[in-house]
Amino acid sequence: MKESKSLIHPSAIIDPSAVLAAGVSVGPWTIIGPGVEIGENSTIASHVVIKGPCKMGRNNQIFQFCSIGEDCQDKKYNGERTYLHIGDDNVFRESCTIHRGTVQDKSLTQIGNRNLFMVNVHVAHDCVIGDDVIMANNCAAAGHVKISDRAILGGFTAVHQFCHIGTSVMCAAGTVIFKDIPAFVMSAGNPAKPHGINAEGLRRNGFTPESIAQIKRAYKIIYRQQLSSEVAIDKVADMVVDTPQLEPLLLSLQLSTRGIIR
Repeated sequence: MKESKSLIHPSAIIDPSAVLAAGVSVGPWTIIGPGVEIGENSTIASHVVIKGPCKMGRNNQIFQFCSIGEDCQDKKYNGERTYLHIGDDNVFRESCTIHRGTVQDKSLTQIGNRNLFMVNVHVAHDCVIGDDVIMANNCAAAGHVKISDRAILGGFTAVHQFCHIGTSVMCAAGTVIFKDIPAFVMSAGNPAKPHGINAEGLRRNGFTPESIAQIKRAYKIIYRQQLSSEVAIDKVADMVVDTPQLEPLLLSLQLSTRGIIR
């Protein structure tokens, strides 16, 4: 264990093979197992359990009672060596549970940078979380879920396995998601239904009024003109030529495997 310039509480239990970079602090009664790497200036509160193989970047904050890198809940899991990779500047609030991957997928659960996981969030095996995502209290993502950059999931949102959530999506509290949500779309309900585009989120992320107007136009093509999916995708693809900001929306349509919310 490397703990140069780190603050480790004497009651913490840290495996000798764990690698803690400079500036890492570990609170009382926390357990860090073998195969764990924690980057510079990360803060691990009390009563946290981190299990490897798990590699974590710098400046992450893990609050009390989190379980990070535990074996997954998939009944096919049979003790294989699987992984969890976490980027930089993430916040895991109290009682989050983040599980490693399975060999049936890529053996990897992956979390990007600057994400906020509020109280009691669950990220299951083989999930891929992008950057700047917010998952509010009691959100749950089942196995193999992909959540793209800047998505916001309101409290108690539940995401079915293998669903994809596009960039800058916003889900209302209590949304239950059984199909993919295209980029930029707002959703609510059980099951999730589309409710326009996330215009305010787009403005905050630097989209021009002209680009937002084109995204609204594309939304109407997808949801208001009663077109087949193939025809709608072709029409949006034609728009991308003049409005490249539409490309994430087009890709989320083209790559959907479960179909999109309607």
